[in-house]
Amino acid sequence: MILSRAILKRSNRRTFLVLALVVSSSLNSFFPKARAAAFAPRAGDEIVVAGQFVHTGTPVVLWLDPGGYDAYRVERRFSPLQKSDWDSTKAEIAGFGTPNRYSPRRDGLTVEETERVRGGGWDLATLQKVVDQFVIHYDAAGTSRNCFKELQDIRDLSVHFMLDLDGTIYQTLDLKEQARHATGVNNRSVGIEIANAGAWAAGETNVLGQWYARETNGQTRITIPQRFGDGGLRNKGFISQPARPELVTGKINGEKLDQYDFTPEQYDALIKLTATLCEVFPKLKCDVPRDAGGKVVLGKLPDNVLTNYHGMLGHFHITTNKVDPGPAFQWDYVIENARKLIAQSPEAPVQNSGSKVQGPKSEAEPPKSASEGVPGNPQTK
Repeated sequence: MILSRAILKRSNRRTFLVLALVVSSSLNSFFPKARAAAFAPRAGDEIVVAGQFVHTGTPVVLWLDPGGYDAYRVERRFSPLQKSDWDSTKAEIAGFGTPNRYSPRRDGLTVEETERVRGGGWDLATLQKVVDQFVIHYDAAGTSRNCFKELQDIRDLSVHFMLDLDGTIYQTLDLKEQARHATGVNNRSVGIEIANAGAWAAGETNVLGQWYARETNGQTRITIPQRFGDGGLRNKGFISQPARPELVTGKINGEKLDQYDFTPEQYDALIKLTATLCEVFPKLKCDVPRDAGGKVVLGKLPDNVLTNYHGMLGHFHITTNKVDPGPAFQWDYVIENARKLIAQSPEAPVQNSGSKVQGPKSEAEPPKSASEGVPGNPQTK
């Protein structure tokens, strides 16, 4: 079954089970004699949630697709085939603990639910009870292909989504799985790694100089280092530019950092994905932790606050030694435009941030300035 964001409204409006029965009945009435073995191609914008396709309105490449990145695989993706198996991995890389880079979600489930889902019995209503956080990272790998190599082949980690420079979203696992991306909140969260060279202390490294070049017209261009080839971008020949040409400086978790912004294409895709996730998961608030003055909190949340928080997070909100998604990330721009998309859906429900946000445009304008209160940040996972 393929469901749109508009269909997946607040579960208190109607239960998913009733909706599924209605949709299934409708499909049967429209296609009572569907031919066996007939293929049903995807539109290309769907993510997978508990085995179901959900439209996002932006290009998505699944682990099921040619050119996708499959975190279910045990073997290393970029190693020679004859040396990619689990035994070779254990022998060559110290610290690889298990052949799987993901785990089942268990916290928040009853004993009966745990027994059911461990056998593959996940349904959307059960998953909605568990997922209430969306964690945003920059990958510090520069491209999604390099990011997956780091996670899958080197670090024994995983993440649900990767967002490449050209705005292509890659999904590596069904959202019913617990990915290894954010330590203590993995069970309750969905994670995304956004392709970006990362944030660095001034003068600490020449990484930014390898990835960015200033052109004569004053624009900044992303220059993928030669050792990464074409970077694996889906859109061949795509010219990547940060949304703002200048370096952004700020503090996160007390560290003063420099970073170049994400691309307009990344922002556009992230806004649509964020709106989708906030509609699919009723407990996921379309907002980020803020101080009493309404500014984005730029450091780790106290443990009790993090435990009781439901919404979007940076990796730096979870642990003190992380700074992603960095000082250049425009939180308010993403949140405001995601809320606009949600408000424009049929029935225009009250946004789960607590207020209905009006907005006429369905496409976000390219970001032009940093969101208020967003300082700096380095890298690491």
